[in-house]
Amino acid sequence: MLYTEAMELSTVQQIILSILASALALFLVLSIIAVIMVIQFIKKLRLIADRAEKVIQSAETVGTIFKNAATPVGAFHFIQKVVDMAINHKKK
Repeated sequence: MLYTEAMELSTVQQIILSILASALALFLVLSIIAVIMVIQFIKKLRLIADRAEKVIQSAETVGTIFKNAATPVGAFHFIQKVVDMAINHKKK
């Protein structure tokens, strides 16, 4: 069918067009909200990973301190490390 005149939408077509436009707008808003939530979730995961890495590093440091404390010279070294950690903790 070729239309030479401007096409006019019937009432049913206008209703369908309104419903589809509303659904598209709703989908767009929901998609934006979902993307924002995913980005926030990824940031929280990074924060948790960073904290876990710090805990692992501190655990390794404690393990090293106790390993060095097993020797007689290590006992003095252990005390020195504890004092250093206390001083560094107060600075933070």
